[in-house]
Amino acid sequence: MAYTNTTDLEKPAQILVEDDLGLVGEQYNTCISILFVGYLLMQIPSNMLMSSQKVRPSIYMCMCMMMWAVVSACTALTKNYTGLVLVRFFLGVAEAPYYPGAIYMLSLFYTRKEIATRLSILYSGNIFATSFSGLIAEATFATVDGAHGLAGWKWLFIIEGCVTFGVAVIGMWMLPDFPLTTKWLTPEERQLAHDRIVRDTVGIEQSKGARAGFYQAIRDPRLYLLAFMQNMHLSACSFNNSFPTVVGSLGFNRTITLVLTCPPYLVSGFFGVIIGLSSGKLNERTWHITACMGAAMIGFIISCATINVAARYVSCFLFASGAYAVNSVILGWVSATLGQTAEKKAVSLSIVNVVANASYIYTAYLYPKSNGPKYLVAMSSNAAFAFMTIVCAWVLRFWLQSTNKKLRRERPEENVYYAY
Repeated sequence: MAYTNTTDLEKPAQILVEDDLGLVGEQYNTCISILFVGYLLMQIPSNMLMSSQKVRPSIYMCMCMMMWAVVSACTALTKNYTGLVLVRFFLGVAEAPYYPGAIYMLSLFYTRKEIATRLSILYSGNIFATSFSGLIAEATFATVDGAHGLAGWKWLFIIEGCVTFGVAVIGMWMLPDFPLTTKWLTPEERQLAHDRIVRDTVGIEQSKGARAGFYQAIRDPRLYLLAFMQNMHLSACSFNNSFPTVVGSLGFNRTITLVLTCPPYLVSGFFGVIIGLSSGKLNERTWHITACMGAAMIGFIISCATINVAARYVSCFLFASGAYAVNSVILGWVSATLGQTAEKKAVSLSIVNVVANASYIYTAYLYPKSNGPKYLVAMSSNAAFAFMTIVCAWVLRFWLQSTNKKLRRERPEENVYYAY
């Protein structure tokens, strides 16, 4: 629901929302990117608050979800560019706690070998939402467009906002809190959940509070390499915000275009889970990232090189499947490498997510309609971003290998080492 609410604005672009609100020039792209400004501002404070244990994650996350449901529905009330910019900004603020918070919550319960699979399942929600959101939008336009004097795209925001609010209410009773405080676990299960993570953490330290965790995170140089890697990865995924536009360059009508956006995302979702399972089972990161981003590079290059419809559609499968599959591997790597305290882990995950999502601010401008159908600048940039992701993975691999050698020399009793 978070991702559907975020990307709803991209689907109405297909039906001239720019005309409805009088958007001109780069105003539409600004409305897309402004969401991420609000999104980035709140992520680090939110995860610091969660890790401080001053709030119950189950209640906090669901209250935030209710807030973004209301803000998203308010998009239907916008009348002009200014109103849309304001709503999009505050939607970003309201949604900011969810994704880094969800990653942090999963990292509290799952070990290094388990986390990538769980993150891939979480991320598949984004992918499947993108896959079906176009069809949901088309069905909404076909059935309620003009009802009670509201355009179909406005009904889309209202309907999905209401559904999101309902899911948030249910979530309050289903989400866990912390391993030692989750009420629907038995005392034995709580202790087991806590002890599993303690045994699986390299260099575990005593927690000293959220502020100390922040300083621990920013003093670890590996954080910056991981943040840059994830930024390059999400930059390579910039096609996501304009995927209907990219598929639309194949030359089909709006309905066929929305249908054609589904299969690449469906394949990507299932492939991402497989890669997460493989990475976790083998406890390996670098080669998985190399293979997946290499496939994405091939897809981007094909898209740059030809206007053949079949070849370009195949390229959509390659770059979507390859690029999306890496997300859970990198975030799992962050959790495993920078998890010496729960607070450091929470801050590290949020900082990485902030730096990574900053890419959506500038990549929104890579897809002007005038660059179609090849979108040469965007696709060649994506190929370069994919290559840099691979480079970062190998640099971190050699770095962690060196760290492990040092650990074996200085602490021979240590039996948990960094995975790469």
